Amino acid sequence: MRNNTKGSLIWLRILRFTNQSNQLSNAFLKRFDLTIAQFDVLVQIHTYQPLTQMELAEKATVTQGGISRMLVRLEKEGYIVRKQDWKTKTISLTAKAESILEHAMPAQLAFQSSLFHDVLSDEEQRILYELITRVHKHSEKIELPTE
Repeated sequence: MRNNTKGSLIWLRILRFTNQSNQLSNAFLKRFDLTIAQFDVLVQIHTYQPLTQMELAEKATVTQGGISRMLVRLEKEGYIVRKQDWKTKTISLTAKAESILEHAMPAQLAFQSSLFHDVLSDEEQRILYELITRVHKHSEKIELPTE
């Protein structure tokens, strides 16, 4: 552990927090019969609908293959509809999904916010947000070497 830099320790802490937060969210969202991945996909569709599967895959935290399987499930459960417009197939929410999100979204946002509000001051939250945003934007600029 001695050879680890602060950066790697921060990365591990963020990773552990993210995993813990996802576990807590999955447990919290059970009351709406949703997983955190389904919630994220439904929120992305809600925000950007109608959108294509490719656009959704870019916005969601689910892989392209995972999106395909999830969309089949969400369509079967009556949460989404897919409509073919000439060569483009778009995805939109059903009234059922809109109704669930109307209750689930504010509840989930309040739950997640409480993880920060309960331990950090407003100023500490502002600083944390600025710092993590800066690190995130930097990571988006990094180009991985090709083999």
